[in-house]
Amino acid sequence: MLNVLFLCTHNSARSILSEALLNHLDRQAPARRFQAWSAGSSPRPGQQPHPLALDVLQHAGISTEGLRSKCWDEFAGPDAPHMDLIITVCDNAAGEVCPIWPGHPASAHWGYADPSEGDAPDQAKRDAFRHTLHAIGRRLELLMNLPPEKLQKTLLQDTARSLSSH
Repeated sequence: MLNVLFLCTHNSARSILSEALLNHLDRQAPARRFQAWSAGSSPRPGQQPHPLALDVLQHAGISTEGLRSKCWDEFAGPDAPHMDLIITVCDNAAGEVCPIWPGHPASAHWGYADPSEGDAPDQAKRDAFRHTLHAIGRRLELLMNLPPEKLQKTLLQDTARSLSSH
């Protein structure tokens, strides 16, 4: 099983969508191959997943149980699950100095625009969240359909990074 950590600045939208969707898709697959988590470089005090992220997930039939905003420090300690792949999903987190992850996992950047940004009406933002969920889903399906040899540690980084162009 490959452990995947999705990173964003606040861990309230794109990384939450990614975590929930990969776990959902993997549960639907014939054989479990992935376990996803998400975290943020600097979640605000009391940060929670964005309500529209949770709404869009629920309307897509994806469980939101257990989703919470968390700091990436939670995954850098000795008791944290060992990560095989770390994917930044926002440009801010991609440019930040990350912790030194145990085991030196593969990394990739899959940038998505922030669906919560701006002063658009709720319906426009809901559409932006839905669009982001679908865009993430396209990449995750590509990742999940890779043959096992492409997911070996020596190839994982190049493989994950090549999906950023999709």
